[in-house]
Amino acid sequence: MRQKFYDTAEKQEKVILVGVITANETEEQEKEYLEELEFLVETAGGNTVKHFTQKLQRPERATYVGTGKLEEIKEYVKAEEIDIVVFDDELSPSQLRNVENELGVKILDRNNLILDIFAGRAQTAQAKTQVELAQLQYLLPRLTRMWTHLERQKGGIGMRGPGESQIETDRRLILNKISLLKDRLKQIDRQNETQRKNRHQLVRAALVGYTNVGKSTILNMLSKSEVLAENKLFATLDTTVRKVVIDNAPFLLSDTVGFIRKLPHHLVECFKSTLDEVREADILVHVVDVSHPNFEDQIRTVNETLKDLGAIDKEVITVFNKIDAYKPVQIFEGEDAQPLTLEDFKQSWMAKNNSPAVFISAYKKENIDEFRQLLYDKVKAIHTARYPYDHLLY
Repeated sequence: MRQKFYDTAEKQEKVILVGVITANETEEQEKEYLEELEFLVETAGGNTVKHFTQKLQRPERATYVGTGKLEEIKEYVKAEEIDIVVFDDELSPSQLRNVENELGVKILDRNNLILDIFAGRAQTAQAKTQVELAQLQYLLPRLTRMWTHLERQKGGIGMRGPGESQIETDRRLILNKISLLKDRLKQIDRQNETQRKNRHQLVRAALVGYTNVGKSTILNMLSKSEVLAENKLFATLDTTVRKVVIDNAPFLLSDTVGFIRKLPHHLVECFKSTLDEVREADILVHVVDVSHPNFEDQIRTVNETLKDLGAIDKEVITVFNKIDAYKPVQIFEGEDAQPLTLEDFKQSWMAKNNSPAVFISAYKKENIDEFRQLLYDKVKAIHTARYPYDHLLY
């Protein structure tokens, strides 16, 4: 199922990005969205050479952008020999078909790009099944696009019927495969549920947060394990659970897939079973990249996703990570502009509103003892409440 983004034996494919600035978005927001999309392209192995944006009340129904902008993109694609055009939103089947016919190159939308990355990152049977299910659900309404080569022959006798019946055959095969994958996921879920019951006596904590904020680095640091941690989006796709002991307090710590803005809905649905670790955790450790210029938006995205998962009311520790990369920011514009230092930020409403909070650098091991103490206190409180007569711990 996976579309390879580029062959490692060949040069990187040249990519341009396209986004629309709608009425409820600012140019700065769309710039940040496209920078994130560029990071996704880089993670997939492509090389972004240019961004195109257009202000519209809403994306055009037929071609996402206006005809003038599409013509501008077409000229650039031809002049610079662009291989792929990636759109920042999900394209409808008709938009995808129209744009591809006009530009004559490979067209991907944000969802398709994320699915491509997920397909390359999945390691376990569960994650591979979830990704394949999401890919098929994405593909199903777009089947007609795969048969556009028949359009040129529609005038010929007997050509219209066979084309349509082939699409129906493919649709039936995909629906059967989707049903099979859903059954397989239910079986895997039952096995995972049995495993979780077997370790129910231990307090459970789950690392949550936006993608690429340092969750896997924190897991490695606390558990002394070797989970993949790199500066790429969705470096971790499979949920990893490790036993951690702080002083004399053992607990389970899980690392989950990172969240992201505009995450495809069907992908969230497919990965809800993976995120059972989040729903069933006693403590959520919300990791925030405090060095990111838009970390407040990332916090909101994570909280909205947790709400969708029914996990927003859990005990939360906010970990502001990457303090080594934090740069003072301007909190006002114009003459009243003043830099907000890290010490100022620690006293701000943002830090207090997300308390209990701790500021660390997992990479440089700064303030780790404070973080470990906070985790210990939370684990101890939950264990004592759950087992008041257990004097073997603490």
